[in-house]
Amino acid sequence: MKNFFVSLLGTLAGLALFCVGLVVVALALIGAVISQTGGGGKAVAFERGSYLVFNLNANLTDAPPAITQSALLSRLAGDRGPATLQLRSITRALRAAAHDDRIKGVLLTGSLAPDGYGTGFAALKEVRAALHEFKDAKKPVVAYLDEATTRDFYLAACADDLVLDPYGVVFMPGLASQPMFYAGALEKFGVGVQISRVGKFKSAVEPFTRSDLSPESREQLQALLGDIWGELLGDIAADRKLPAAEIQALVDQEGFVRAARAVAAKLVTRQAYRDEVVAGLKKATGAKDSAKTFKQVSLIDYIADLPGASPLEKLENNQTPRVAVVYAEGAIVDGEGGDGEVGGAKFARELRQLRQDDSVKAIVLRVNSPGGSVSGSEHIQRELRLARAAKPVVVSMGSYAASGGYWISAYGKRIFAEPASITGSIGVFSVFFDVKKLANNLGLTFDTVTTGAHADLETIARAKTPEELALFQKTVDWIYDEFINKVAEGRKLDATKVREIAEGRVWSGAAALKLGLVDEIGGLDAAIAYATKEAGLSADAPLEEFPRSREIGDLINDLLDDARRPASGHVATPTPGVVTRLTDEVKSQARILEQFNDKLGVYARLPFDIIAR
Repeated sequence: MKNFFVSLLGTLAGLALFCVGLVVVALALIGAVISQTGGGGKAVAFERGSYLVFNLNANLTDAPPAITQSALLSRLAGDRGPATLQLRSITRALRAAAHDDRIKGVLLTGSLAPDGYGTGFAALKEVRAALHEFKDAKKPVVAYLDEATTRDFYLAACADDLVLDPYGVVFMPGLASQPMFYAGALEKFGVGVQISRVGKFKSAVEPFTRSDLSPESREQLQALLGDIWGELLGDIAADRKLPAAEIQALVDQEGFVRAARAVAAKLVTRQAYRDEVVAGLKKATGAKDSAKTFKQVSLIDYIADLPGASPLEKLENNQTPRVAVVYAEGAIVDGEGGDGEVGGAKFARELRQLRQDDSVKAIVLRVNSPGGSVSGSEHIQRELRLARAAKPVVVSMGSYAASGGYWISAYGKRIFAEPASITGSIGVFSVFFDVKKLANNLGLTFDTVTTGAHADLETIARAKTPEELALFQKTVDWIYDEFINKVAEGRKLDATKVREIAEGRVWSGAAALKLGLVDEIGGLDAAIAYATKEAGLSADAPLEEFPRSREIGDLINDLLDDARRPASGHVATPTPGVVTRLTDEVKSQARILEQFNDKLGVYARLPFDIIAR
């Protein structure tokens, strides 16, 4: 018995030591990840005359990267995958570097790693603006690319010295939207689909009811992609000092533009190997030791070195007048929402607290969302309407601000968008599935006892009756009218005009400006500057961001959330195979269906994503 207790105590002591060690490791990793998101980390030593190295192997998000279990486990496993970097921390760092006499230039290298709603063209437009400001300070921008996608090249096009690996390519074929249609598969497996919708362009339900695009959907997609591609091509043409038509002809003819052809066409400055570029940078930075690389500091370390409040410092009890920036990034769902989602109840609660906080003098809502639940959208919009009565509420549209994303934007005192922002899509729909035939084929049957005519209205065991569909259509029609009236009131437009530009049609930011759906072309910084001025605050007034960073204890409890610090060099992201791509597409669509949790069963959601290599 004595030996048993000795053994038990020894085991418990060992377990306690293990837990302490795990906490220490977790704290260290949390510190490492926090340092990459910026905000007053420990000082980073680097030599004067260094180049700021922007490793593009990252996903650029609007909101500060969250910290979850997956990232901690990945770090423990030695995963050096793509980073998650906040857009505003990148632009802030580039603008600071422009006036930092320790920084001589910027090097862009690697390839962007888009994920979810991150790294959209509206976000890249803001990074490009910051790079141009860096160049305006008479400091060079160098880019070294090997396989340059559309996003990579769009960002790097402004480089003074744009270098392509001799065996590299520029693959910039254009934009595409390629929805997958399930009607045939659903019919084959015996799953019935019924819909209610308003808006002939509201095509989010088409994958479940058709085998191809409707004429209306094709029309709006062609116009939207044309607007966005025209904006991208125009920016690239201006940077490379080439006619846009010449670039279009080149990419149409070549497909993959190899290095020699890209140089001949003046699409890039020159071709060179990585070691040759490094040798040139060593000479430019005066690095005399041949055994060492050029003088440099990574963008992640530089962000961490910028002055400002630590992400762990909350301003809840601070009465300093400030501006709150609220990030609505992801699909809008009813309730609290999960990772990558905008929970209507959660965001409404936070907005209510900001509205009631007298030290918060203005609110900037940054929207990067395709929409989703009408109920969730309305909960958020209601709080924004109440907040607008008390203080300025300004909206900044990111890459997506459509359907429910526009619903929550409509009452902004001023709405900013980028030309490539995707917005509008003022329309609503409901979709219903029944599995009766599928179940019968498997030998399963249903029987029902009810206490009222509509007691089993939400069942999936049978199709909806015409009378039941009429009930749902009545609700959809009412919500559509509400949507129209809210846009008309919020934007001070005639309801008749709103109906003309609604119908579920999607618009680019540039088109939305002409239609009166947005007020001004500009990014998040422009929206913050406007809100700060409207609030009567100084330009350097503090900002508070939501979602907030968690306390250390919370971070340990939740462990980290998909924000990974990459290795200092370029880490190639493997191209998935055909089966993986198909599986990922099906999983992505299944995830969208999981987000259909509106209590009324009515949705205002964007129907598609844009494909850009």
